[in-house]
Amino acid sequence: MPSDATLFRRRQLEWKVSVLKAAERLRDALESTRLDVPFVYDPLQYAWGPHAAYVTQYGDISKAGRVLLIGMNPGPNGMGQTGVPFGDVEYVRDWMGITGAVTQPKHQHPKRPITGFATTRREPSGSRLYGWASARFGTAASFFDRFFVANYCPLLFFDDEGKNLTPPQLPVATRRAVDEACEAHLSDVVEAIEPSLVVGIGAYAEQKARHVMAERGHTMGVGGILHPSPASPLANKGWAQQAEKQLRALGVVL
Repeated sequence: MPSDATLFRRRQLEWKVSVLKAAERLRDALESTRLDVPFVYDPLQYAWGPHAAYVTQYGDISKAGRVLLIGMNPGPNGMGQTGVPFGDVEYVRDWMGITGAVTQPKHQHPKRPITGFATTRREPSGSRLYGWASARFGTAASFFDRFFVANYCPLLFFDDEGKNLTPPQLPVATRRAVDEACEAHLSDVVEAIEPSLVVGIGAYAEQKARHVMAERGHTMGVGGILHPSPASPLANKGWAQQAEKQLRALGVVL
């Protein structure tokens, strides 16, 4: 009969494989979907190596009660470059210890180059999120013992001028096609992780999380925190303190 340690390692491996398989299914589903947007970048295609390293390195399930943090979609200078949700390059490379090969999107806008870990541009939302995490928990390992971070949608969208389009700004048919694949993926991740709570980072992610939990029969609770984007006037008034207060109200931190 396998020991408890063996069973735990087996379950841990299953978790990592399940999350990676879910990401592969999402990547393949979106690859085969026609999207009526001039430029679509999929980091799960061109930055798969660092993304897989993120899941593998921080797929530790040794702590019960893990909280799943859900963002909306990648930032051009975050996951768009590194393949890691909210992945500001300095935090991914220096704090998480993740690097890896990043290639190019199949159809790239000249104003939106992908340079991977060579980028010198920062991702403000990621800097705020992981800046809070590093100050609050110290090491990346300690933070990810308590949390796992994912995005509802893994794609970046740009118009002909290179303007970043968020999922709510997409044409209706495209948005429906994206939602179909992304809702299934979020459900898969929830089944794999079995979080104690799902927390949307921003109103859109919280709304999608609530919808998926209700539609797919998941029973864990859903909450939300303020999105750290500088585009939010509230987030520019001490995002870390506000997010900490919201997480404390949800019972996530003490």
